[in-house]
Amino acid sequence: MHNPSIGGLRIAAVVICLLATVAGLPDGAHAQSNGYLNFDDLTRELRSLVGGSDLARLESVGQSIEGREIWMVEIADRSGPPVDERPALLVVGNLEGDHLVGSALALETIRYLLAEAGGSEEIAELLSERAIYVFPRVNPDAAEAMFASVRSDRQRNARPFDDDNDGRIDEDGPEDLNGDGLITVMRVPDPSGHFTVDPDEPRLMKKAEPGKGERGEHALYWEGTDSDGDGFLNEDGPGGVDLNRNFQHAYPYWERDAGPHMVSEPESRALMDFVIAHRNIAAILAFGISDNLVTPPDSRGNLADARTLDLVAFADAAHADVFETGVFEAPRPSGFGFFFGGGRRGSRFRGAQPGRDNPPGAGRRPVTSVNSDDLEYFKAVSEAYRSITGIESVGIHREPEGAFFQYGYFQYGVPSFSTPGWGMPSAGEEGEEGEEGEEGEGEGGEAGEGGADARPPRAARPQGAARPAGARGRPGGGSAAGGGAGIDPQLLSAFDAAGIDAFLQWSAYDHPSLGAVEIGGFRPYAAINPPPDQLPELGRKHGEFVARLAGMLPRVRIVETEVTAHGGGIFTVAVEVENSGYFPTSLAHGVVSRSVQPTTVQIQIPPDDLVTGADKTSTVRTLAGSNGRERFEWVIRGRDGARVEITVRAQKGGTDSATVTLR
Repeated sequence: MHNPSIGGLRIAAVVICLLATVAGLPDGAHAQSNGYLNFDDLTRELRSLVGGSDLARLESVGQSIEGREIWMVEIADRSGPPVDERPALLVVGNLEGDHLVGSALALETIRYLLAEAGGSEEIAELLSERAIYVFPRVNPDAAEAMFASVRSDRQRNARPFDDDNDGRIDEDGPEDLNGDGLITVMRVPDPSGHFTVDPDEPRLMKKAEPGKGERGEHALYWEGTDSDGDGFLNEDGPGGVDLNRNFQHAYPYWERDAGPHMVSEPESRALMDFVIAHRNIAAILAFGISDNLVTPPDSRGNLADARTLDLVAFADAAHADVFETGVFEAPRPSGFGFFFGGGRRGSRFRGAQPGRDNPPGAGRRPVTSVNSDDLEYFKAVSEAYRSITGIESVGIHREPEGAFFQYGYFQYGVPSFSTPGWGMPSAGEEGEEGEEGEEGEGEGGEAGEGGADARPPRAARPQGAARPAGARGRPGGGSAAGGGAGIDPQLLSAFDAAGIDAFLQWSAYDHPSLGAVEIGGFRPYAAINPPPDQLPELGRKHGEFVARLAGMLPRVRIVETEVTAHGGGIFTVAVEVENSGYFPTSLAHGVVSRSVQPTTVQIQIPPDDLVTGADKTSTVRTLAGSNGRERFEWVIRGRDGARVEITVRAQKGGTDSATVTLR
């Protein structure tokens, strides 16, 4: 049975329209899949691609909650060094269930690499020395929601969960009231509401600002009814855990959708088991809703501020109180009791919510800023990404908490990147962010902090619905994941300019309990997934970028050897070891965190034959990239004509060996 203090309804991911028809696509090596694929079609496509190539291997590394396979495709020329000893790039897609473009780009990356390997010497050489592991769809259960008869944004996996702690599971989710096959937003006339129509864009809503003479006129909810009669609308829908908030860095303890503990889900566990078993992974690329590629970390190592949709956050805020269900007031102590903790929020007790009164954010936060010595690598990769893809700004970008790519850098110690994979046609002035991002708040772990005033308020209670006994709202409780500034006007303007029908016009509806309401808003999936006809070109560009990134991985070699005979069976053996890749064998953070093993250089002789010089097994904490070199010398005993082997091993940079003859 799941801990009822964890979980919650996160419809909060953004929304997207898919074009009604998909143009026919050409046959041949570069033929693209027809738009977005459900699990069965994706599986058939993967098997077809892998079955037609000697360079690819398909493996199931686990199963989802509902029993769907979690596929991994290994791409490498096996005639070269052992695959698990080569530097490897890991590509991961569709961690967030509604980010279907992630799996589409991962699939097209596989297609691109296999097709190009037959005609490009550069790609063929790349695959003979490096490996690429691709997870096209880590969250297959949530992704299937896109292909349901009623579409609603769903990031979370299929873990059943009692979001409102009422002893029932998934009993009050959104409903398609107007029968259009989409779950959107209801705006309800309410003189005590917090929201008003945006005077600059009547399709959008804004928080009323009394200081400017504005008065709230509406409450906002997700489309649906109070199915369980508890006074909340749509607070306990399907699903449980957002996989890209379930990993081991800056993990958001006790957040509704983060899971009962880190790596709690079979999907995230399957990915982590693979990563831990493949220490040759030297870089990570995640297709996800956070970004550090289009806008790299600023000069202090911080990511850009989160960018979200206000309309989504406002609708989410309507059921923020549900997380407080069962709260009751305890008598507030006086005297010394007040000073010894009684005067804090701890005077409110909650069943099954042990951490809420001592939140992790109250103390030191984990490091979230990139090491200054590593920034140049992130900026160089960002420049390559923008140059190849042409993407200069992204729309939605959520603050990463428990995100896989953050784990990849801060805990696993390798260059780790995330991109939504799609740029807005035009995001307006708000979308123009400088490379340095100097306006980001705070240093290190403080980045991204905001006050309660920056968060959307809770909406008013549904008309005629009583507040649950003892329930109390918490400040800012209804903000969308990631927080950040709403970019609704910029996105809507960009969609309009591009001719993308991403917004459902508001239309009247007679609600059974709320009376006259309007239903409308951004269409499901519209803000984070491009129209299907853009996938072929996006896929080709991202395939090219993946090849470029894989080519930047460290690669160690012994490039020079030298033997000097001194007579009497004494010799000096010298070698120079070079890293021909762009990345060092370990980033500075990999050294500091001790996540990456030092590079070792070993001379294969009996220990007693070593006279002086370097150690028999010498280590280098990191070997610089771009042909960085280190020289090692040993004075040894040996017989004339004997052969001696020297080996270099870098956990992220492969292995190499050379044999010298003593003479």
